[in-house]
Amino acid sequence: MPGLAMFRALWAYRGFVWSSVMREFHGKYRESLLGAFWSVANPLTMIVIYTVIFGQLMGNTLAGHEQTPYAFSIYLCSGVITWNLFSEMLSRLNNVFVENGNLIKKSNFPRICLPVIVTLSALINFGILMVIYLVFLLAVGHWGGLTLLAFIPLLALQILFALGLGVFLGTLNVFFRDVGQLTGVVLQFWFWLTPIVYTFSALPETAQRLLKFNPMHALISSYQRLFLDGLLPDWRSLLPVCVVTVCFLLIGAWFFLSRVGELVDEL
Repeated sequence: MPGLAMFRALWAYRGFVWSSVMREFHGKYRESLLGAFWSVANPLTMIVIYTVIFGQLMGNTLAGHEQTPYAFSIYLCSGVITWNLFSEMLSRLNNVFVENGNLIKKSNFPRICLPVIVTLSALINFGILMVIYLVFLLAVGHWGGLTLLAFIPLLALQILFALGLGVFLGTLNVFFRDVGQLTGVVLQFWFWLTPIVYTFSALPETAQRLLKFNPMHALISSYQRLFLDGLLPDWRSLLPVCVVTVCFLLIGAWFFLSRVGELVDEL
């Protein structure tokens, strides 16, 4: 089975994958005095700006949380941090084979290692931000307790969704380079079409109905429900996302495996 062979190849090259992740992480900050701080500086700056601006504009639109300290900050950060992971994964996976063209042409290794390296690297940056966010929740007295464990399957679903879509787009981008440019534009629109810096209830009914077709809306709203309200996600609302994720994983794996032999020639 191709899928099983792919996992076996990843396991056999696990040392290569992990060393590549560590080399990339340390390489970014080798000559930097502040080191890994720069990996979270930009997202933190964006969160602070959004919190200051949108917190003032929309702080009272969170129904039932008028008396909750830092309610909009909690709501906003839960969406921005998880969206940043999705955006980073998709942006980097989209160009992963093109950017590593020389490595692919010169070295013989399972090509699927490259998307895994990108995913793990993105998770390191995400993990740093999440630790800061969790400390913030604890500091303001909004700790959700054991309910927060529901974050793990939500995150796993999001990673698989981004991985399936990213591998498909990354393989397609080798043959049609416009895909890389288009993905960046789509991600910008996708961000603003997902209730992150505004609330779902602030939208007109027509927009609310259309937004239900956005798989990231279901995921982001589940994070917001978990961290702000302290409630478990509505798992039934995530079933369409699960179906879409499985479809993209299958399509991405099929397209990658069917074209992997042509990557070197195209690159």
